Amino acid sequence: MKKRILLLVTVAMCVAMGAFAQGKKPQMRRSPKPVKPLVMPPALKPGDKIAIISPASTPGDKNPELAAATLREWGFEPVIGRNVLAKCHTYAGTIKERCSDLLWALNDPHIKAIVCTRGGYGSSMLLDPLTHNDFRSHPKWIVGYSDITALHSAMVCSGVMSLHANMGGALGSRGAEDSINVMLRDVLQGKLPSYSVPAHRLNKPGTARGIVLGGNMAVFTNIGGSRDWDFLDRSNLQGKDIILFFEDVSESMPRVNSMLQALRLKGVLDHVKGIIVGRFTEYEPQDGYVDMYEMLSETLNKYDIPVCYDFPASHDESWNYPMIEGCPATLTVTPEGVTLEFKQ
Repeated sequence: MKKRILLLVTVAMCVAMGAFAQGKKPQMRRSPKPVKPLVMPPALKPGDKIAIISPASTPGDKNPELAAATLREWGFEPVIGRNVLAKCHTYAGTIKERCSDLLWALNDPHIKAIVCTRGGYGSSMLLDPLTHNDFRSHPKWIVGYSDITALHSAMVCSGVMSLHANMGGALGSRGAEDSINVMLRDVLQGKLPSYSVPAHRLNKPGTARGIVLGGNMAVFTNIGGSRDWDFLDRSNLQGKDIILFFEDVSESMPRVNSMLQALRLKGVLDHVKGIIVGRFTEYEPQDGYVDMYEMLSETLNKYDIPVCYDFPASHDESWNYPMIEGCPATLTVTPEGVTLEFKQ
């Protein structure tokens, strides 16, 4: 036994000396990084402060106050950002103004959640001045969808869950008792959702477990490959399993297919465990296809994973269930229907 150990040590030393002789460093086998769970922001309590800010486009003049009224009905204390109605081109103020409101809301420990007024354009412009520490120092929900997907990606890459859900416009126009808004309130108060939706003719059955990630398809494909903020980059996720969801509005079928093929070519689709296709709105069907889902299924249903279509995540505020970005969940697709159950 001793001779065998001595022989192995001698061989290892020879390999190392040979590597040094060629100017190479010997390769050491490293243990994989431990997979750390993402932090779920604390549940809100009556009286907690919620910031209302505009990190993207300028909302309508009444948007912030109407959203604040709904939050008050729920028992929270809304605090409206200084630049919430600012205007600079199509954006809600300059990058500096919008970033200032976001940093205030993130870093103030008395603010327990952040509700965005609307999407539009410009959230990704705020990421350069920010650090991961800005997002994780005081973990709190960022609520929104559409262009706010860029902030969700930054949150997840910083180790904190985020909330893809209706924002200022829907809170104000649909009110405190709207069923979709009530779903959002329940998540803010710490209740994890479990959804059941009807079957779709194109669904591919199966069961998947992983963290839920996604949102607006155009936004997360555009920031794909960014070193610090791409939540679909496996190095940023430490190899976590993913259930991917996406939706979009006013994008043509060729454009959506182009984005899908970009995800395929980057290898994203090879690593996800399940796919949730949300609703696509305001587009014209392309010749030869019944709808967007039929076109998407040509690529997606070739993968050996469950896929569901027309899930209620969309720009349609009456059909936009809250999705917890970075939260573990189980997706079950059967011929009878689809369930998505979030678990802490």
